Amino acid sequence: MSKNGQDIGVVIPAFNEKRTIDKTIKALKQVACIDRILVVDDGSSDSTAELASESGAEVLKLPQNSGKGHAMKMGYEALPCSVLIFLDADLGETAAEAIRLIDPICGGNAEATISRFPMTPGKGGFGFVKRLSSRGLFFLTGQTFSSVLSGQRGFLRKILSEESFRYSGFGIEFGMTVDLLWKNRKIREVDVTMEHRTTGRDFGGFLHRARQFMDIAIVIVRKAVEKSSALPKGNDI
Repeated sequence: MSKNGQDIGVVIPAFNEKRTIDKTIKALKQVACIDRILVVDDGSSDSTAELASESGAEVLKLPQNSGKGHAMKMGYEALPCSVLIFLDADLGETAAEAIRLIDPICGGNAEATISRFPMTPGKGGFGFVKRLSSRGLFFLTGQTFSSVLSGQRGFLRKILSEESFRYSGFGIEFGMTVDLLWKNRKIREVDVTMEHRTTGRDFGGFLHRARQFMDIAIVIVRKAVEKSSALPKGNDI
C-alpha cells in the first residue's frame, strides 16, 4: 500500500449508482497502492451504500442529496490521505486506470492530475458546453485544457481546502481548475482509457447539458468578477 511514502485515498461521490458501484470498487481494489476507498452516498434512494460496503469500501452516507461539490467536500474532510483521487461511480472495471492519476503526483511531476478521455465519435452533444468551458478557462487564466470538465482527478491534499469545493452543480470541476491555475499549481492532463455513461442526444441529454452550460456560465461570471476586483485600480498603481 501507499506509493513513494504517500498514502492514497479515493473518494467516490455517488447518487443512485447501484448498477456500477460494485464493479468500480472491485477494480480499485486491484490497484495495490490505494490505501482507502470512500464512497460518499449523496442521499441515494437505492442500494448504492449497501453494495459499496459489501464490495469493501468505506461508506459515508449523507442524509439528503446535496450535490457533487458537497459530497466531494465531505470526502475530503473524512479522508486525511496525502493524495486524494476523486472518481465517478460509474467507471466500472475501467476505474483501475486511476493509477494514471496517481503516478505523476507520487512521482513529483504534478500537484494535480486530470484524466483525458479518448474521443467517442457520435456520442454526446454538439460541443457547446466544452467550448464554453474551454474559452472561459482561457479568458480567466490564459491557459487551455482539453479535459477541464473531467470528474476524474487527483490532488496533493495540501493544495486543497474547504473553499475548493464551494461550487455547485456541474461547475465544481471548472471552478476548482481556475482556482488552482490562479495559484500556479502544477496541473497535468493524463490520457486514460476510462469509460462511463455518456449523455445522449435525447431530451434528457439536452436538459442535462443545458444545466451544465448554465452552471459553468455562472462560475465564469463569478470568477470574472473576482478577477476584476483583484485588479489594481487607477489610484492603487
